[in-house]
Amino acid sequence: MDFQPEYFPYPLLVLERTDSTNRYLDEWCGDKSVQVKELTTVVADYQTAGKGQRGNSWEAAAGQNLLFSFVLYPVFIEAQHQFVLSQIAALSVKEALDGLVADVSIKWPNDIYWREKKIGGILIEHNVDGSHLSRSIVGVGLNVNQEAFHSDAPNPVSLKQITGRGYARQDLLADILSRVHAYYARLRAEVSGAFCPYLSVRYEEALFRRVGWHLYADASGTFRARIVRVGQDGRLVLEDKEGHLRSYLFKEVRYVL
Repeated sequence: MDFQPEYFPYPLLVLERTDSTNRYLDEWCGDKSVQVKELTTVVADYQTAGKGQRGNSWEAAAGQNLLFSFVLYPVFIEAQHQFVLSQIAALSVKEALDGLVADVSIKWPNDIYWREKKIGGILIEHNVDGSHLSRSIVGVGLNVNQEAFHSDAPNPVSLKQITGRGYARQDLLADILSRVHAYYARLRAEVSGAFCPYLSVRYEEALFRRVGWHLYADASGTFRARIVRVGQDGRLVLEDKEGHLRSYLFKEVRYVL
């Protein structure tokens, strides 16, 4: 295991094996006898039940990839604006990868893509107190050094498959968390539970298939459309070939890959 918590800039717990880093961190935060600081991170060499979006599992060979969760206490963010944390997490991962490889994008809402292949995914679980968030646990799975994938997932890829070289997982983790820290600190300093335009602009500029007409599918079938914007609540707004605007929440529409 190549993690050294004593040299890490944030509180770090390293596990050889767990079912889910999100679940582990959630239980840890729920223990009233301990105080889990913001940006405390749990990283595992292997997950037996790593969770992805849409209830999917996450394939990751033991010791090869970056599987981690960190906690935030965003009490200044209204629950209706929770999507801002998805933007922060996705941008932080994407921009850390930008320093290593070109052609990285964010597939709405928060998958990380290299060209037409998935290199990472993010799952965020929120606790709400009244109208505001009280705790958010952000889970990230990132394909780093894995050389082959064997599940029926249609399009996985790793950094090593792209570049032919291996990467120090702790260095990459520190880079991602430092970017989260910076975005989060700026958000807390500039707004109080409100929409944050600068994040939305950066996020939209980073979107997968941001330019041009592409195939999508919803409950009525497939259609060709272009991305117009992403709303404050995370809705994806598309314009179809007939000029009609279509607005979707997560799971209401999917890319046709």
